[in-house]
Amino acid sequence: MTLATNVISSANANLLLIAFSSTRVALAIVLSAFVASFTDWFFGGTLFHSKYMAYPEVWRSQPGDRAGENRAITWAMILGLLTSIGFVCACLAFGISGYAHALEFAALIWLAVPLPLLITNALFMKIHPLTVVSHSLGWLARLLIVGAAVGWLLS
Repeated sequence: MTLATNVISSANANLLLIAFSSTRVALAIVLSAFVASFTDWFFGGTLFHSKYMAYPEVWRSQPGDRAGENRAITWAMILGLLTSIGFVCACLAFGISGYAHALEFAALIWLAVPLPLLITNALFMKIHPLTVVSHSLGWLARLLIVGAAVGWLLS
C-alpha cells in the first residue's frame, strides 16, 4: 500500500468512527427520552394521582382544562428531552462511560439538583408530600434511565 492509500483508509476509518459515535450518542438521547416519558407518565400522572387535588389552587390548569394540560405535557416532554441531551453531553464532556460510572453520576445529579429543589418547593408551596415523593422518584428514574443508556451505548 502507498502512503496515500493509508491516509485515505485512515480518514475513512475516522469518519466511520465519528458517524458510529454520533449515531450512538443520538440513540442514547432519543431512546432514553422516549423510555423516560413513560416513567414521567407513571410517577407524574398515575402514582398518587389523587393527591394532586389535595390543593387544587396550586395547579395552573384545573380538571377538565384539556388544552392547558396538553400544553403542559408537551413542554414537559420537550424539557425531558433537554435532560437527556444535557446528561449525555455532560457524560461525554467529563469522560463518563460504563454502567457503574454513568449510574453513579445520575444518582449524584439527582441528589444535587431535583431532590433538593422539589423538597424546597414543597416547603414554600402547598404540595402534598406524596406528590413530592412521586416527582422525586420520577426524576431518579429518568436520570437512571439516561445513565443506563449512556452505560449501554457509550461504553
